[in-house]
Amino acid sequence: MRKWIAVAAVLLAVAAGAAFLWLGGGEDGPRPAVFRGEPTTAHYAPIATRAADPDPLTAAEMFPTGSVTAGESTLASKGAETLTDCVPAVWGSAEAAVAGCTQVLRAHYATPDGRVSGQFLIFNLADSAAADRLVAALKSGGFVRPAPGTPAGFDGSRSWAQARALGHYVTVSWVAPVGGAGRVDLTYPQVAMDSLSLVIQRRLVR
Repeated sequence: MRKWIAVAAVLLAVAAGAAFLWLGGGEDGPRPAVFRGEPTTAHYAPIATRAADPDPLTAAEMFPTGSVTAGESTLASKGAETLTDCVPAVWGSAEAAVAGCTQVLRAHYATPDGRVSGQFLIFNLADSAAADRLVAALKSGGFVRPAPGTPAGFDGSRSWAQARALGHYVTVSWVAPVGGAGRVDLTYPQVAMDSLSLVIQRRLVR
């Protein structure tokens, strides 16, 4: 719980007045204005390799409810899919970093008023070293592609994203305002999307 409170505090600080790192759309897709990446830790040693955690991920496991909530923000699921080829889900240096990835699950979410669009992805990699490499690639030279169904007004130039290596998995949560009018606080939408990462904790106790 302390970890998730810390994440919220970081995002609140950014929203309150940090200078955003504005990154425009790349050749292959938009990058987030604010990005936070975390390598895996010893906590995830029981699932450090796919050999130790061989059961494939399922959409029912990763997206057990139709919505996610944090604070006053709720985002409802607009669809999910499972890819067995991970390369189409990324671009740039992230393409090489998904070598050995056997599946990626991704889901698209939106607030009821349509002002915020979010997506969540989880990559099933060979081991924790591969997971850390993907997080590094997402930070420096590539990123994920917008999921099918992402609205045309998804404003990547004002978006926030978080990537976590969790053992041999990498999760990516990404939220953005839709359309260019007005300021939208992405703090709680980001925390809500990132909360889907907690599902992986169940694999630690199997």
